[in-house]
Amino acid sequence: MPLEEAAFQAKALVAGMSVQECVEQLNFDAPGIERLGIEPYNYWNEGLHGVARAGTATVFPQAIGMAASFDPELLHSIAEVIATEGRAKYNSSRQFGDRDIYKGLTYWSPNLNIYRDPRWGRGQETYGEDPYLTSRMGVAFIRGLQGEGKYLKLAATAKHFAVHSGPEAMRHGFNARVGLQELYRTYLPAFKAAVQEAGVESVMTAYNSLNNVPCSVDGGLIDHILRQQWGFQGHVVSDFMALEDVYGDHSYASDAQETMVLAIKAGLNLCAGRCSGAAADALAAGQLDQEEVREALEPVIRTRVRLGMFADDCSYDSIGVDQCDTEDHRNLSKQMAQETFVLLRNSGILPLDASAYGSVCLVGPLADSRSALLGNYFGTPSHSSTVLQGVESALQGLLPVRYVQGCSLSGNHARSGLAHEDEGESEALALAAVSDLVIAVMGMDSSIEGEQGDVGNSMGAGDRRSLGLPGHQEHLLRGLLEVGKPIILLLVGGGGFALGGLEDHENMAAIMQIWYPGGQGGRAVADVLLGETSPSGKLPITVYRTHAGLPSFQEYELGNRTYRFLDRPPLYPFGYGLTYSRIRVDRPSVVLPDGSRRVSIGVPVRNEGDNRVSEVVQIYLAHHESGLAVPNWNLVAFSRVALSPGEQTVVDLEVGQEAFMEFDRDGRMIVDGDSFTLYAGISQPDTRSVELLGQSPWPVEVNFATGRVRILNPGPAVMPWSEN
Repeated sequence: MPLEEAAFQAKALVAGMSVQECVEQLNFDAPGIERLGIEPYNYWNEGLHGVARAGTATVFPQAIGMAASFDPELLHSIAEVIATEGRAKYNSSRQFGDRDIYKGLTYWSPNLNIYRDPRWGRGQETYGEDPYLTSRMGVAFIRGLQGEGKYLKLAATAKHFAVHSGPEAMRHGFNARVGLQELYRTYLPAFKAAVQEAGVESVMTAYNSLNNVPCSVDGGLIDHILRQQWGFQGHVVSDFMALEDVYGDHSYASDAQETMVLAIKAGLNLCAGRCSGAAADALAAGQLDQEEVREALEPVIRTRVRLGMFADDCSYDSIGVDQCDTEDHRNLSKQMAQETFVLLRNSGILPLDASAYGSVCLVGPLADSRSALLGNYFGTPSHSSTVLQGVESALQGLLPVRYVQGCSLSGNHARSGLAHEDEGESEALALAAVSDLVIAVMGMDSSIEGEQGDVGNSMGAGDRRSLGLPGHQEHLLRGLLEVGKPIILLLVGGGGFALGGLEDHENMAAIMQIWYPGGQGGRAVADVLLGETSPSGKLPITVYRTHAGLPSFQEYELGNRTYRFLDRPPLYPFGYGLTYSRIRVDRPSVVLPDGSRRVSIGVPVRNEGDNRVSEVVQIYLAHHESGLAVPNWNLVAFSRVALSPGEQTVVDLEVGQEAFMEFDRDGRMIVDGDSFTLYAGISQPDTRSVELLGQSPWPVEVNFATGRVRILNPGPAVMPWSEN
């Protein structure tokens, strides 16, 4: 439906309401107005990686895992499935008069915040630490949710606007301080892309303040940046109870009445909370006029018009509940899971040759854990497969599989507090000793990392205090390594783990990050371990060796965090991940088209191994002549390519004009020099990536003033830590 037509219809509906009815419609749990054909409606839905909290639905891998796929096209397909299942839920619920929370068509996803600090428990909800990757994945997800029909299939919501990434325990009163340069080059690009490229229908404000102003009443953010600079025409909703925080934890307003005045004048449209009724008091006091309230409401009603809620020709109305969690959808979840796994180490043991072993022992608190599949904000899969179930099924009739928990997830005891600590280890070590191979499944689940209020570690509020394995898992892992059998370590969680040097132990045969792999995670793990498909994920985050030396969690200038600013070698770098083959990158071809500040790059890649694999070609850009540039480089283009053994192809990539510009101290994008270095390969050009992969990207020097392109031979780039 054309925007103008939807706006006209919404304006007419709002004009037919009394001012009191308008106030009531400003709340996320809006009552019906029968005479206008407006049904009761709750705007709160979640669909981060599948329809959440609404019963049976396909559970896809958690968002951070899907970011590791570097596959926007597949993510778009997954979002289309989420939209189908969301419509099915809405249609069936409405049929039976159920208009409760989690039953509507306005979805509060995706989370486009930057995973700036590895301690943040909600980092699992994001697409990682990089603004460009987050933008590409976010745009794909939003387009998939909203569809391309006459009506929106679902209405997506980009959250949390803006500059939000912990600490969780302080979020309701926290004041994030960040300069305009970092605001525009790190924290805002994904939101801008969501608005200008994906046409996102809704934006959710953050709990925190930004430079002393709570985001939900910040006219600079909502009106100036979002609406005036970017042209956003959808509706803005507060995070749940964020408006209460304005006069509560932030003490920015005196009460709910003043808060509603500030929010509406700043450009907020919808209150997720309980203080929207105070707008009526503000009207009575003359602090708001009726037209301001009606103008605030019109974009909210327009969203419902665009969703076809008042139409009799919406084709999505025929989608039935039988289209939830189908076999095809579960297979798509498994496919994505396989693309998310990041192989961090491989001695050559993978893919497994089952005939080479007499027995295998699965050990660890997450080996047979359903919660290890799900992450947070999840639905209920009708069929699910834990790692143990997946491996047992795949190896049935080939070799016996033994299982032992060994330790608890985060405590001192595997079973009983009456026993000595680590009472489960002896059993694990004994079974490992009589097995030929050990698969250890360790890490975290959403009971100890996630959103404040949704986790069990109330002291940490969902954030991490250190980056090691929780509880006594590392103690168990050390014991298993000393048994002398080869160990494959599968790491579950929404972030990386510091392993204290155990990653280099002679018996550590392989390490693979599997994130929260979704309902079909166990099946996907088994397929990858046995070589049915190759792991092909790349890290969307930096995995640090330790949390020591990181800036304060409360510091929002990046400092020594994320690959763009890091001044010491990571354990595993952003963009890194192994496959079951060796990929060779040959000399690229480079064209500067039309004399513009754009670059076209053709990257020849060849599979020199014996396995069919997928690889991610990556382009990074360094601008060391500019005093405004990040210290290292930025990801500016990437593409996933599938290669059969011996196959060679050329991957064509475009680097746009904005990649060659910088943000100044006032947040303005400007041209600041003509000379750049691009790096074309399958990783960053840093020394750690080169060490791990055994090859370097191709440096390409580009000068726009002279039109000169110079392709150099591959070699490790100089990183700040190489000078220490």
